[in-house]
Amino acid sequence: MDHLREFEEAAGDHPRRLRYFNAGFLKQRRVRRILELAGYELRLGKPTEGDGVAVWGHSPYAHRGEAVSEATGAPLVRIEDAFLRSVHPGRDGEPPLGLVIDPVGMHFASDHPSALERMLRDHPLDDTALLNRARGGIARLREARLSKYNAFDPEAPAPDPGYVLVIDQTRGDASVSQGRADANSFREMLYWAQEDNPAARIVIRTHPETVAGHREGYFGPDDQTDRITVLTDPVDPWTLLEGATGVYCVSSQLGFEAILMGHRPVTFGQPFYAGWGLTDDRHPLGYPGGRRGRRLTAAQLFACAMLLYPTWYHPCEDRICTFEDALDWLEARVRAWREDRHGWQAGGMRLWKRGVIQQAFGAEQRVTFSDEPPEAPRRHMVWAGKADPDDHVVRIEDGFLRSRGLGADLVPPLSLALDDLGIYYDPTRESRLERMIAARATLRPDQEARASALVDSLIRLGLTKYNLPGAVPDLPEGRRILVPGQVEDDASLRFGAGEIATNLDLLRKAREANPDAVILYKPHPDVEAGLRPGAVENAADLADMVLSGVDPGVLLEQVDEVWTMTSLMGFEALIRGRAVTVTGTPFYAGWGLTTDLGRVPARRQARPSIAGLAHAALIDYPRYFDPVTRQPCSVETAVLRLSEAAVDRGGLGLRLLSKAQGVLAGMSWAWR
Repeated sequence: MDHLREFEEAAGDHPRRLRYFNAGFLKQRRVRRILELAGYELRLGKPTEGDGVAVWGHSPYAHRGEAVSEATGAPLVRIEDAFLRSVHPGRDGEPPLGLVIDPVGMHFASDHPSALERMLRDHPLDDTALLNRARGGIARLREARLSKYNAFDPEAPAPDPGYVLVIDQTRGDASVSQGRADANSFREMLYWAQEDNPAARIVIRTHPETVAGHREGYFGPDDQTDRITVLTDPVDPWTLLEGATGVYCVSSQLGFEAILMGHRPVTFGQPFYAGWGLTDDRHPLGYPGGRRGRRLTAAQLFACAMLLYPTWYHPCEDRICTFEDALDWLEARVRAWREDRHGWQAGGMRLWKRGVIQQAFGAEQRVTFSDEPPEAPRRHMVWAGKADPDDHVVRIEDGFLRSRGLGADLVPPLSLALDDLGIYYDPTRESRLERMIAARATLRPDQEARASALVDSLIRLGLTKYNLPGAVPDLPEGRRILVPGQVEDDASLRFGAGEIATNLDLLRKAREANPDAVILYKPHPDVEAGLRPGAVENAADLADMVLSGVDPGVLLEQVDEVWTMTSLMGFEALIRGRAVTVTGTPFYAGWGLTTDLGRVPARRQARPSIAGLAHAALIDYPRYFDPVTRQPCSVETAVLRLSEAAVDRGGLGLRLLSKAQGVLAGMSWAWR
């Protein structure tokens, strides 16, 4: 048995049936669920043989369980929030994303070892895959601007760079007292921050719970001077760390994040990250018995603190998960909060879409519906096809993994894309997606791995935009070229088709350029249903086979090439490794991945890989909404829902409206 397995088995040798003695475990449903999924059984009452006692960290109520443990000899298991928690602090009522479950001690209590400390001391930390995960995790936190609490605006103005950052904490916090610190430690910290940096400005960062009015800090307005700024604005902590020339802390988690940013913070308490060669430790007392002193890298520290020590939970999928899975969800949750917190006013919305928009964007403030510009700070979104080209609005459209069924059938989408620059299908102006694709021309290993895993899942599950069922008949032998039909009044053709703008002309062009190939024509489902224009009556004269009602995911696996104007099937073919020729200018053209017969904007100079294109189009650009838990979710959860067919069919009202729409297909003005 290798050293790593020995270490993990030793760390896991503790009781799984836990008695508890404070109401927090009874009231906190998320905490109970995480413990249950992790294999723990919580019970009230006196411990019996084989039981342990659960307490919440070193909270004011922990003494009850500690006393029972001491009286009965039952092992003590301390439980706390993990280091990546939520948007708002726990005192605002938001549940945690993960827990640390420690049968040895607690990471912030330095008078006794913890499982984390033992891990940092004894784990070999030489596994390349583990350390690569750690480096990827650090990079993702910095890129997404994620911290323990995340109710801040990454765009909020920060102090001019060049200051020394002093980090305040809340009075009564156990990490202060258990880290062998007190109010004097904070005064000493501020003194030395000024003494060590006589010419520097000092910025004191106030704790979010102090700003929210939950608990007092150690510093306040009286500490502000010409040289010292007490910062209460919700500024992005990563931006603060980027602008700092030095960081001073007692035991704040922000000191840990300072290490991840490349700082060597000066510590005046004994937090878990001190004593490993990554900090300048000013606490007068050392760690007994040589408990610390091993020299670690930031990646090794992160691997233990974020990948190995916590138990992470997936709120949408209700399961214990990896750090990366939890981070996927938190990115989606935080993005939604940041974009929605000021409220939206939505224009150009058909009646049936309003409930969808309300669900997806109205969790922080209800969406109002009007075509008039809103009053600040409420933001203005307009359905892209209804927006004036000169309007300074946020355009909204369906994402590229939409649903199991057609939008024309009023099936609600799982994904929606917001674009504050243009919209992806309009090549006449830059879009936010274009910038994202250019930014993904170079991928980190973790980004490459995530995008590749996503593409593999889509291929394995046969998922496309609409995921319509339909068997594919036996196809003729030869070099098979698929020509997907489009809706001819679609905005993507109006803006991006170029000289060839009809399905008939596309078929002619494909046949003319490939006289010996097997041409397969697939009409668009909306056109087949008679809901939209684009029928080609003589398609069989140009195509070897006309394929109606077939599953696009299955079909794409059986063709060699796709010819299209601007269809999303070109993108779906690209990620499946098929050659793609475009006569127009879809979002995926012009990046060196397609044969481009149309005009390509000169600004598309980047050369992303397929994984880079997929990352931008499927991970970065859209927002996803989980129809099961009714909350923001990652693309991976959306893929799971589509594969399970656990998608929102829109309810009875929309289904009836869809049937009426079919009857009134010839009167599209009545429902469009």
